[in-house]
Order: sequence, then C-alpha cells, then structure tokens
Amino acid sequence: MADELQGAFEALANEHVQAVIVLVDGMFFTERERIASIVEAIQIPAIYGFRDHVDAGGLISYGVNLAENFHRAATYVHKILKGAKPGDLPVEFPTKLELVINLKTAKALGLTVPPALIARADEVIE
Repeated sequence: MADELQGAFEALANEHVQAVIVLVDGMFFTERERIASIVEAIQIPAIYGFRDHVDAGGLISYGVNLAENFHRAATYVHKILKGAKPGDLPVEFPTKLELVINLKTAKALGLTVPPALIARADEVIE
C-alpha cells in the first residue's frame, strides 16, 4: 500500500482536491516524510493528527502529543510493576490537544497562515 501513495495523491491533485486530512494510521505515520514531500510537490495542503508529521515537513497538525501519551503509559506500567491491578487503574484520555504549524511548508505551498491561527498554535516551526 505504501507504494501506492504517490499515485493516490496525484489522483487527488488531478481531481483538483484543495486540501487533505491524513488520517491517523500506522502506515501513514511511518511514511510521514514521504507523504510530506509528495503533498508539497503536488501543492496540496494537508492536516495531520500528530505533530511528528509537521516535524517531517507537513503543514499543520492538531491532535494529541504522542510523547506525552507514551509518558503517561509508562506511569501505568510503573504502577502495575509495583503491584497495582490494571483493572483498578482509571482510564485516562488525553486532556490537551496541540496545534503545530510549519510556516516553511506554508510558504512552499504559497499559503499565508492567518495571524490569529499562528497566535493560537502551541508551536510554530519556521
């Protein structure tokens, strides 16, 4: 399926799609650098669920911080190793979503990011 990415995004461009949302998926995560270069080459803005995509050259992400989620998971492992019963531990959901914007990518796509959106971002990559 990863070998079909180029063709899939080119088909979107041929259909004059104006933007895409790249879903949260293991294959898309693994191929994040390739996806970022493809969408930049065909000039389609994309939004992602993880900041790692933006770090790899994607335009914008809005979602949970994976590193923080792994840190929280480690605290659960620690509690279980200390004797806590997994069934007794509360279920936690992320309470903070982060907005990350890559202005370099925006410029490459010919986009101007509104100042109000930049002001709301948790991080802006220049």
